[in-house]
Amino acid sequence: MLHICCAPDATVPLVDLKAEGWKPHGFFYGSNIHPEAEYRRRLDALMRLREKEFFPLRVSSYEPEEWFSAVESFLDEPEGGERCIACFSLQLTAAARCAVELGCSCLCTTLTISPHKDVRRIDSLGQALCLSYGLKWLGRVWRKNDGFLRSLKMTEALGLYRQNYCGCACSMRTEKGR
Repeated sequence: MLHICCAPDATVPLVDLKAEGWKPHGFFYGSNIHPEAEYRRRLDALMRLREKEFFPLRVSSYEPEEWFSAVESFLDEPEGGERCIACFSLQLTAAARCAVELGCSCLCTTLTISPHKDVRRIDSLGQALCLSYGLKWLGRVWRKNDGFLRSLKMTEALGLYRQNYCGCACSMRTEKGR
């Protein structure tokens, strides 16, 4: 199971996992993405990637109230703080549940392609979740070996929408203007 945060970040992991002989099944959790129009735009981009890369995909329902409830006490935290970890936990937990439901044995995430994410914290979270769900954590740092640069080039070549903020309402006010 490959947890997918967005189409651009999924490009390299999908290609590389397939090249290694894996048959990745994608999982997209988007309740952290605001506003809903942005969620729809990102989901459309992911569906376009799916048409190009041919992989099974499960999309969870859009329930932003769930996200706000999970991060409620961290809304004033800076980017990269506890709110982000709570958000990653929500996403990866949903992916782990889906992996178990579909009979997948491993879980991986596209989150580590971003140069803005804390790989060690994501890896630690993924390992702990997989242990509790009986899955193997496939810890990968996709941004290594020019992974992020490759994703930029692939996104452009495929004509995929690339967002300028992580997706949550809090990051929208801090990152969108960059």
